[in-house]
Amino acid sequence: MTTGPDQAPMEFTPSAEFQVTDGPRDIGVCFVGDGFVAGYGDPKALGWVSRVVGRTPTHGADLTAYNLGVRGDSSAEVMNRWRTECPPRWEDRTERRLVIGVGARDLDGGISTARSRLNLANVLDEAAATGIATFVVGPTPTLDTDENARLQVLAEAQADVCSRRGVPYVDCFFPLRDHEQWQSDLAAGDGVHPGQAGYGLIAWLVLHHGWQRWLQLDG
Repeated sequence: MTTGPDQAPMEFTPSAEFQVTDGPRDIGVCFVGDGFVAGYGDPKALGWVSRVVGRTPTHGADLTAYNLGVRGDSSAEVMNRWRTECPPRWEDRTERRLVIGVGARDLDGGISTARSRLNLANVLDEAAATGIATFVVGPTPTLDTDENARLQVLAEAQADVCSRRGVPYVDCFFPLRDHEQWQSDLAAGDGVHPGQAGYGLIAWLVLHHGWQRWLQLDG
């Protein structure tokens, strides 16, 4: 399951329910998740989301990104929140796309891995049933060994949920767990949330693991 900068990008299997419409492409991308999606801890206030969007060549398509990350949100809260917060952002867009980043808060909130897995599956299934393309960014490691053991189980569960549905999943846990720059960035902060360098590493993983193929923006 380990992935890294020297390995091939993961395969992307498009959803049968999602179609790129004919005519001008007007893409609305909603990023929904927790404090990592919101970019908490980044002194540049960019997080990984703005870094990814800023490095995405659109090849003539219009792309509008909406960061709907909320610090402290669990997968259960995201599961309920995306239904009301995303539709107004997608209004009049020809393509609706949803990026999800949740999980770390579930451990603190006592949500079991099975329930966390089900929450993610519910979001992906509901989105697919309504023609919304999905993309998942997995949880990141901390400096705490015991916490990382639990995060590893969660990351593997999320990867399995996505694999069963042909949804792109970016593994951030294994590539960053022993990454020296990631660890030093966490050590300079709260031990959980990265700073500028760490968010740059997450952005790199997203950009190099199927992001443009998912958006179908390859030149």
